[in-house]
Amino acid sequence: MTEDSTSAPQPTGSRQRDAGRRGIIIAVACAAFAAGMVGAAFASVPLYQLFCQVTGYGGTTQRAEAAPTTVSDKQVTVRFDGNVAEGLPWTFRPNQREVRVHLGEKTQVSYHVENKSDRPITGQALFNVTPDAAGLYFNKIACFCFSNQTLQPGEKVEMPIVFYVDPDMADSEELKNLLAITLSYTFFPVDDPAPVATAPSSEDETAKGVEG
Repeated sequence: MTEDSTSAPQPTGSRQRDAGRRGIIIAVACAAFAAGMVGAAFASVPLYQLFCQVTGYGGTTQRAEAAPTTVSDKQVTVRFDGNVAEGLPWTFRPNQREVRVHLGEKTQVSYHVENKSDRPITGQALFNVTPDAAGLYFNKIACFCFSNQTLQPGEKVEMPIVFYVDPDMADSEELKNLLAITLSYTFFPVDDPAPVATAPSSEDETAKGVEG
């Protein structure tokens, strides 16, 4: 009886070459994976922000330069909520709890903010809308949340928001019958910036010259 040629053992040299090739493939794959993870670590934040901005994911709102020229007959109620994170001695509340707006209508509302402490404090407002899917259609033209806000001791400020809800929301199968959108803000404290080094005075330079 003849042996099946497929079951014959491979020569030692051939096995070594195959093992070497597999080792190289595994090493290259691991290196590519590691490089991808490092790249993702650096790009994840801006890419995630861009993804949220484009899709409205997580209730992320949009930014716009101006409201559309066409205003829809369809209306929606926009409700407002304000919160302050632990460690920030501010009061923060909407001046209007809700407004009824037409889709495409430019609307301005405001929040009242007060620094209850005896020192200047900088805060940053984070936000979202609910339901999450409405974030794709909620457009802000102006908002205090676009930048950090610094309040002096005891200072009270009225902070405006200018927005509109995109008329295209009426064409969304998921949102065409939506009755209300809630816009929620939470102010968080921002760490004080590092002190700027001051230039040495002429007296200091003179003293250094004497010591030298």
